[in-house]
Amino acid sequence: MGELTLLLATATPGADSGSIEWAVFIAQKYAKMFLNATWTTLYVAVIGTIVGFLLGFLVGVINTSRVHPEDFILKRIFSKLLKAIVVVYVEVFRDTPMIVQGMIIYYGLRQSDVEIAPVVAGILVTVLNTGAYMGETVRAGINSVDKGQEEGALAMGMSHIKAMLHVILPQAFRNVIPEMGNTFVNNLKMTSVLNVIGVSELFLMAKTAGGSYYKYYESYLVIAAIYFVLCFVFNRLFALLEKKLEGKSDYVLATEYLDNE
Repeated sequence: MGELTLLLATATPGADSGSIEWAVFIAQKYAKMFLNATWTTLYVAVIGTIVGFLLGFLVGVINTSRVHPEDFILKRIFSKLLKAIVVVYVEVFRDTPMIVQGMIIYYGLRQSDVEIAPVVAGILVTVLNTGAYMGETVRAGINSVDKGQEEGALAMGMSHIKAMLHVILPQAFRNVIPEMGNTFVNNLKMTSVLNVIGVSELFLMAKTAGGSYYKYYESYLVIAAIYFVLCFVFNRLFALLEKKLEGKSDYVLATEYLDNE
């Protein structure tokens, strides 16, 4: 027992050790804790971004839908009511901090006798926050598609929904992919605010590990390195995806080919 204590004392950096030595020691000692926290961070960010992206697409489609005077009156009332709800939702979540949203949703549900786990609440907050921002991005992406394409689809007998699904949305999706990548990377970093509701993500684990030796600065250095690696890797992956979607750059226009004949 005495030998084990001596070994631990030797392994622990001394009082005169620098921040890097302490950061390395904390990273090694709490490696499993940081690994689990990294997984939680990725889990919340991935699920929150994917579901939030789908919600944002729905919000964008609703925002760009048109109400025609010849439509049935109930349809027009329903469309306007739905648009009003979507506008309120977008404004509320875009104009309030995510940390406040997390506190209100988590503790609000628990006060209403709804037992919800912190991770589930964190995913819900991320989904709603992402949906609000992506809704505006999708709206802009849909509006960036030439209006003549929708008019052409309608002239061919397509309904508005079919025109959206087969003509407009595929092009809008390509336009919003870069922003989707930015949103995911931002969600990776924004999960840190979810520590206030007890989500065991990286920031909360760093605070816990730092408190063991009162080395908070060194503990935060560890998660800063983890965040950097995660964001760097995903930024590069999304850049490759964006480049892939652009297609080949060595094509020849049909008009140029005909001119050369």
